[in-house]
Amino acid sequence: MKNTFIVIFLATHVLFLCFSVFAVGKNKGKDMLYVGSAKKIVTPDPLLPVSGGVGTPEPAEKKIGDLFARAMVMKKGDVSVAIVSLDFLGWSSALADKIRAKVPQIPPENILVGVTHTHSAPETYGFVDEKGNCSADLKYLDWVCQQAGEALNEAYKNMKPAYLKIVMGEVKGKIAYNYYADELYDRRCSVLQAISAEKKTEGKPIVTLVNYAIHPEIIGDSQKILSPDLCGPLYDKIETETGGMAIFMNSAQGGMVTADCRGPNGDIQTWEECIRIGELLASEALRIIKDAPVQKNPTLHCTNTSVEFPIDSPLLRMVLKNSPIQYPITDKNTIPTKINLINLGTAQIVTIPGEALPNIGFYLKRKMPTPHPFLFGLTNDAFGYILTKVDWNSFPRYNYISRTCLGEMTGEILIDTILKLIQQSPKPDPIEKQ
Repeated sequence: MKNTFIVIFLATHVLFLCFSVFAVGKNKGKDMLYVGSAKKIVTPDPLLPVSGGVGTPEPAEKKIGDLFARAMVMKKGDVSVAIVSLDFLGWSSALADKIRAKVPQIPPENILVGVTHTHSAPETYGFVDEKGNCSADLKYLDWVCQQAGEALNEAYKNMKPAYLKIVMGEVKGKIAYNYYADELYDRRCSVLQAISAEKKTEGKPIVTLVNYAIHPEIIGDSQKILSPDLCGPLYDKIETETGGMAIFMNSAQGGMVTADCRGPNGDIQTWEECIRIGELLASEALRIIKDAPVQKNPTLHCTNTSVEFPIDSPLLRMVLKNSPIQYPITDKNTIPTKINLINLGTAQIVTIPGEALPNIGFYLKRKMPTPHPFLFGLTNDAFGYILTKVDWNSFPRYNYISRTCLGEMTGEILIDTILKLIQQSPKPDPIEKQ
């Protein structure tokens, strides 16, 4: 009888321990961050004309490098967030919604769609000339949406347990400058790297995201070359050195933070210069992320808010109203969009639907409650330059960027909206938690 009691006791104890281990493992999995990445080529075949902005695109005579849709998906508990980067000049919410509709497992409002802003890719705005002809290939744009959706779905399937490394630091070397005022640009680069938490691949990078303000316009559209510009070599360098995927999200590069390809006899507009700048930026990003501490239990929070911008610019009003892409202009002559805020570990990410000038970028970063701020420019929409009211139409140097800005209050509305979103949202993880 005594032996029977001991056997029953031991069996019960073993079952309890097994249940406890299972429960802990299950809870650990639920609390774990999962990250996946994938990319799809979106280079047109045959080649299409390339666009550097408003005007008639130039026919492409050759390509150097490929254009990509690059996707990064994150999930923790019931929260799923995705980031898509496209090698184009801009991407409207109307097109972004087509991508979102192809990924039902992620809330559409949690899918951020941005562009690198290369000036050597097919036209995406749907500009219409005086005869009513559209310069964008709508069938091609639908195919890009399909490819981007497939990249997102593949990234979702590829998710694995992950840790994070996050940093913001100054990059060195001849990479960028401000065409209008040499020194008025942000030298800081924010880098987010997801690394595998699986035992067999622990510590290996899954994806490295680089967030920096620069115009990828070394090649430009005038040379009739289709190209990802400096972003192509940046991707290649990071992927060769880390084994994981690379993704680039532009920042507050408006007015006019461009690639520093200045030479003794003018700008050096060659693929070799794209390689120099792209690889240098990649090397600097990897340098500053190398010794960043590993964040093993990062939070993941995503929220958004709606905002409407008045369309005061005659040029942009004409473009938006006549485009076959069907921009959602209201009866009040405003255009709505969404702004996202993401907390990911110690990082806070805010989206900007256009090209904010550097002073706006500096101000927003200063107001974000973290030493690791990320600004995703040209994300969720691409409404041209974004100026503060004191800069808009105030002096001749800014005539062009004022003309291609929605209006005098665009910057003020953007800043107020983002500051309210920051105040209403929880703060990202404190550094000491990690």
